Amino acid sequence: MTPAARLSAAIEVLADIEARRRPAPDALKDWGLSHRFAGSGDRAAIASLVYDTLRRRASAAWLMGEATPRAVLLGALHLARGLSSGEIAALCSGERFAPSPLTDDELSSLDAGSLGEAPAPVAGDFPDWIAPSLARAFGEDMVAEMQALAERAPLDLRVNLLKSQRDAVAADIAVWSPTPTPLSPWGLRLRLGPDGRGPSVQSDPVFLRGEVEIQDEGSQLAALLSGALPGETVVDLCAGGGGKTLALGAMMGGRGRLLATDADPRRLAPIHARLARAGVEAEVRTPRGKQDALADLDAGADLVVVDAPCTGTGTWRRNPDAKWRLRAGSLSLRVSEQAKVLDRAAQLARPGGRIAYITCSVLPEENDDAVAAFLHRHRGAEVEQIPEAAPLAHAVRTTRYGLQMTPLRTGTDGFYVARLRC
Repeated sequence: MTPAARLSAAIEVLADIEARRRPAPDALKDWGLSHRFAGSGDRAAIASLVYDTLRRRASAAWLMGEATPRAVLLGALHLARGLSSGEIAALCSGERFAPSPLTDDELSSLDAGSLGEAPAPVAGDFPDWIAPSLARAFGEDMVAEMQALAERAPLDLRVNLLKSQRDAVAADIAVWSPTPTPLSPWGLRLRLGPDGRGPSVQSDPVFLRGEVEIQDEGSQLAALLSGALPGETVVDLCAGGGGKTLALGAMMGGRGRLLATDADPRRLAPIHARLARAGVEAEVRTPRGKQDALADLDAGADLVVVDAPCTGTGTWRRNPDAKWRLRAGSLSLRVSEQAKVLDRAAQLARPGGRIAYITCSVLPEENDDAVAAFLHRHRGAEVEQIPEAAPLAHAVRTTRYGLQMTPLRTGTDGFYVARLRC
């Protein structure tokens, strides 16, 4: 496919997302199934166009003066990719499979349009209804923080110290020009191509041998800040696919007892193969019906890691369509779920034991507010200082109860971490 034809395809996918109010991955998958002539490179390039457009949907619509799929794509080409009106016009020639030529109004918007008078939700590309929450979190930095969340995310690897060392892995994948992550002692960062794709890590021997996992530096740091120690009994209460379970196992060095579970047993499906590849020993407790998979462990854990279900606002660089589908009801539901899982963690922790509360959210309702509500319900609990955070003090935002990472300050996804002692 030509670059112009890819633009036309991206407009089709954006129209499908808008008309059917569906997640971008679903629309992209359906487009690929119905256009089998498109190769993997074409599909990746189209996905990159779609995601870049969704990242800048509000600001692109403001720039162009309308919010049609074509308009927001054109605006995003200018705002996100830095293309001039002339470069965009060359792609929109109206020739075979290319979008129709630019109108005079479109040319004028691309040449003279400005975000100078745009309101904060437009300039920062976020839903206007969460502006009060974001203002609480970031104050005058709100727009700058959200603009950083509208950029592409890097590709980070976590080196599995059970099997290798960072320098050794870096040497093995030198062809990809890895650089050490700025904050995580375990991480390597790989450069993305112009289409936003990185190298095929999952087919490389270092991955197949279990020496690395794909994991954002923020997620690595969240695991590090949990404070898991060798010899402890550690529960990963919301383990999902096991990303943090693997990191916890490496921190524990194979000593102690590591248990992983999740309220949704389907999310645990990938964890078994990942544990085996990484050489991490963990007990996976899969819930059956209404049975509590950890009933025998009450008051027995030294550390309970709660990677809580949340809105995922801190991952909008990777999932830009999610921000436009977020609703107030979803936030309320997540807050309720967070309270339940924190209360369960308190039951599991031994007297004097610890809870590491983690979200990939930047909303105070899911972070400090959730901790405050927990402290109100559990009068004997208290917030614990995080000594492992000392090297990060120059980068993270310190909140009342925890630490907030953001793309602007730490170059990571927007993870929040608080530590509690029961």
